[in-house]
Amino acid sequence: MSAVPKYIPRYTVDDYAAWEGDWELWDGIAVSMSPSPFGVHQLVLFNLARELGTQLRSQECDAIVLGETDWIVSRETVVRPDVVVICGEAPEKHIELTPHFVAEVLSASTAERDRSFKRDLYDEQGVPIYAILDPELKTVQLYRRDGEGKWRSESVVDSFEITLCEDCAVTIRLADLF
Repeated sequence: MSAVPKYIPRYTVDDYAAWEGDWELWDGIAVSMSPSPFGVHQLVLFNLARELGTQLRSQECDAIVLGETDWIVSRETVVRPDVVVICGEAPEKHIELTPHFVAEVLSASTAERDRSFKRDLYDEQGVPIYAILDPELKTVQLYRRDGEGKWRSESVVDSFEITLCEDCAVTIRLADLF
């Protein structure tokens, strides 16, 4: 007896644009977003966005910080990172170019996605710096590109420094996030 392939519908960004509710689109497959994040998740997200925004503005850096904005990666992939830094002007609607910095704040329902699918996607898309923030453990796992363009993982102890948009150095203390 032969196995019948399971039918899985494939969607595009056009389908995605018409959906109600919170979704992401991963390689043509609809992925339901969990219910809205809890308070601690949002607190960490906004603390990070505030720290980044304040430091970038003080340096008059040509960058913007966005939270929970759709990034249209391709016709079949749309994700909504928790925090991104874009060099240059704000997009009119969705993010369509690779952000310079992406951060995901872990929650019980998204931790595995953030550590696997999204980490791999962001690596494939050439994101220079990816931070995974864990509010429960109060830790940050940082991925940044080395001189050869490969991602290297770093466990953050007290703070981390990142260079954004080629000339803006930002230092984020864990005490200011959690």
